[in-house]
Order: sequence, then structure tokens, then C-alpha cells
Amino acid sequence: MKLSIVLPVLDAAETLPATLASLGSADEIVLADGGSSDGTAQTRGVRVIQAPRGRGAQLRAGAAAASGDWLLFVHADTALSRGWRACVAEFAADPANAGRAGYFALAFDSPDPRAARIARLANWRARVLGLPYGDQGLLMARATYEKRGGYKSIPLMEDVDLVRRIGKRNLVRLQATATTSAARYVRDGYTARPLRNLACLALFFAGVPPQTIARLYS
Repeated sequence: MKLSIVLPVLDAAETLPATLASLGSADEIVLADGGSSDGTAQTRGVRVIQAPRGRGAQLRAGAAAASGDWLLFVHADTALSRGWRACVAEFAADPANAGRAGYFALAFDSPDPRAARIARLANWRARVLGLPYGDQGLLMARATYEKRGGYKSIPLMEDVDLVRRIGKRNLVRLQATATTSAARYVRDGYTARPLRNLACLALFFAGVPPQTIARLYS
């Protein structure tokens, strides 16, 4: 297998080094930059492409530019635990996973017990409802990605939109952890932020266009 790791980035100079350090050497790392002004686009040792701003559009552009037959999507403020590469290789080597997608267990880079509770809820949501979010990473064969239509160029809910098309029974939790930044919860509140996320999810399931949700979200 040739693995391409795709990261959507925007002014990620502060968090990106830790993410790249956790990834180590890879067949290919593609940064899909949405117009950074902090030097992110000058990151060395990776391939940087310019993409329309918006996570969905950036992920879609990054996947199109990647050359691997397996794709791993990771956020720029997320670090993967040791052993992630062996988990990915094991998943890819199993023929039964040709049409499936893998995701990591979620953790936050904060000792706050509220962050741990949110992580537990997120892992429950992924396991029971089949709704892992983008900060848990997403791994799949390129053929599977293309068959499912890939990421849509929508401003919000691009991760939920894709995993719903993949389907709960085709989602597998990998035995490694994605530790992501808790900064947005510190900034917005450990209660207000999850409630806002839940409201956006409910609106999306109700058929409200992502563009409208994005305006409400912001």
C-alpha cells in the first residue's frame, strides 16, 4: 500500500509541528492550505497545495492531489499515538476492509475532567451511532473514498456527511488514539460548545443546508 496523509490547514503554524511529529515519515503528506498567513504554507518536508477555504473543500482538494491508494485524513491540531502506523497497516492488509473506513479513539490534550467526559461521549457516539468526527481521523482505500463520493465542498458537517454515506456497519475503530486540541472548548466553554455542536448536528439531520448552519455556527 501507498499511504497518503491529507491535512486541511489554515493558520496552523502553532499546532502543526506536533501533528507532523506524531506522523513521522510517511509515503506522502499533503497539506491542503486554505490561505494561511502565518507561514503554514511554507512547511518543509511535505507537499503543500492551495485549496478554496473551507474544510470540506480543502479535504476534497487534498484527496484529489494525493497519489496514494490509501488515504488517511487528519486534522492539523491532532496527534496520533505511537503504534498508529501498525494499526493502519493491519487494517489495510485485511481484504475485508476494502470497502470499510477506520477511525481512531478520541482524546484531548487537557487534564480537565470535562475534556475526558466529552471524549468518552464522542467515542460512544462513534461506536453506537456510527458518527466519528473529523478530529478522530478517517482511513480508507482510495477506491472506497471515490465510490462513496468523497468529501463534499461544504463549509460544515463534511465529516458527518461522508461517514453517513459510508455507513455505520462499514466503520471500524482502530486500536490507536487521536489526541486533539481542547482549545476550542476552553474558548467556547465545555457546556456551550458541545450544545452548539449538537444543535448543528440536529439541524443537519433535519435537512438544513450546511451553508445555513455555518452562518448560525459562526
